[in-house]
Amino acid sequence: MGLHTPSKKRVKGNGKMKIKGMIEASFLDWDGKIVTTLFAPGCNFRCLYCQNWELIEHPEKFEEVDFERIKKFLLSHKGFIDGVCITGGEPTIYEDLPGFIKKIKDMGFLVKLDTNGSKPGMIKKLIDEKLVDYIAMDMKTSFEKYDSACGVKVDVVSIKRSIEIIMNSKIEYEFRTTAVPGITDESDVKNIVKAVKGAKKYVLQQFVPKNAMDEKLRNITPYEKEVFEKMVEKAKKYVKNTVMRGV
Repeated sequence: MGLHTPSKKRVKGNGKMKIKGMIEASFLDWDGKIVTTLFAPGCNFRCLYCQNWELIEHPEKFEEVDFERIKKFLLSHKGFIDGVCITGGEPTIYEDLPGFIKKIKDMGFLVKLDTNGSKPGMIKKLIDEKLVDYIAMDMKTSFEKYDSACGVKVDVVSIKRSIEIIMNSKIEYEFRTTAVPGITDESDVKNIVKAVKGAKKYVLQQFVPKNAMDEKLRNITPYEKEVFEKMVEKAKKYVKNTVMRGV
């Protein structure tokens, strides 16, 4: 894979939900559950440390996964597969996301959504219509640093609204941050957990530099475990259930 400079072009969603990748059985994407993970192409952010940037920048390289294939696999593995994790990219840019999820729910499976929180209206709709059982929302960095971390102009009011909607809901959820040196430091983590004070769960994730969207990040050294542990302990003052992932 060659070096890459991220584009700042936004990708808008359209009506029809697309899936451009499928992990049939994942033990990592939903704690305590075995799930089928589906990858939606495209995103309205260009996070410098994104690991799935080719799915965002070059979705044409990936074969579309037909829903009938997804349906056939799920129905033939009932009792083994607990649910479906819809990730990306950013799934909420697709207007047809509720309809897509409903077809999965109608088969009797749980649904987890991974999101950047930029579409509070869509998040509210999914919660109100009982289409999601778990939401994992990314918290990139301090609000004032969002634009630089995400590579585009971000409406942080929408991010804050999504936090409010999720925390006021009755579903299970987590907020999560990938700790990237130079983008998310100890003070940023503190600002993040203050913004989600009292949340059910906060996850601090290790940064993997190898396939970062921004080539300049591919050679940096991730935080040491001791630094992580220090940030986690401080975060627990605001979110008691704070955990590390990937360390």
